[in-house]
Amino acid sequence: MAVQIWRPPALYAASRASGGFSGNRLHRGAASFSVNFRIRHQFSDSPAISPLSFTSNASRSHLPGLCVSEAFSDYEVCAAASLRVRTFYDFSDQMFRVQDHKRYLSEREYEAMIERIAGETKGFTRVSCINATLPLSSVINVSEDLCVSCKFLQNGEDRVVVGTLDLNQCLSLPNEIAGMKPKGTGAEHHRAYISNVCVAKELQQKGLGYLLVAKCKDIARDWGISDLYVHVAVDNEPAKKLYTKCGFEFESDEPASRARLLNRPRRLLLWTGIVRHR
Repeated sequence: MAVQIWRPPALYAASRASGGFSGNRLHRGAASFSVNFRIRHQFSDSPAISPLSFTSNASRSHLPGLCVSEAFSDYEVCAAASLRVRTFYDFSDQMFRVQDHKRYLSEREYEAMIERIAGETKGFTRVSCINATLPLSSVINVSEDLCVSCKFLQNGEDRVVVGTLDLNQCLSLPNEIAGMKPKGTGAEHHRAYISNVCVAKELQQKGLGYLLVAKCKDIARDWGISDLYVHVAVDNEPAKKLYTKCGFEFESDEPASRARLLNRPRRLLLWTGIVRHR
């Protein structure tokens, strides 16, 4: 089966021309998001972990070739954007020009992700897109649609984004409850939020969510984060179970009136502390 890759929109070429990006490597200012790893819906000093060592340690998920890491290229961000649209939206086969609609939503999410990673979104100190990826050969018999939507090329190998999330260093996320820790001056440098967590429906219940959050906590520790938060819908039991397993605990909840105003399920705010390695 020939699998076509979605190419990034013209916006990205303009970003490169302005100096925001170089080649297919993501840059945020002078800092490069490279493979020197230190380790539903919000559309809404630790040892280094290399891609190879992390892949071998991920064997417990029974997914050969799995790699969990920060996004390395613009094409990988494109693939992650497509997975989010595929996961967060319900599409009817009867919808008029459904593929065009999916492409439009994916491009919008891609552009928003690029702006956040490049440091161009007000209120965000730093943002990283963290992905779980598999070789195409491991996914091609699982779901043709997943391969078509979420494939990208890395170092000459076809891979597929099968899980993704964002780590956001900021005081608060738009339209979300703000965490209370740490307090005082400079809190924006030590507080972070996880957002846009999703795993391909065909590969759920295989430990990918746990591995994504674990990687996120390692990167947060590298950034000097002391307090990590995540929002979860009050009725999303699988997500609450995952975050509890990852060490999160309840801090506060959203008033029902606010949730009604925003036309969404009420959120809980969960917290975990990030302990520095000595």
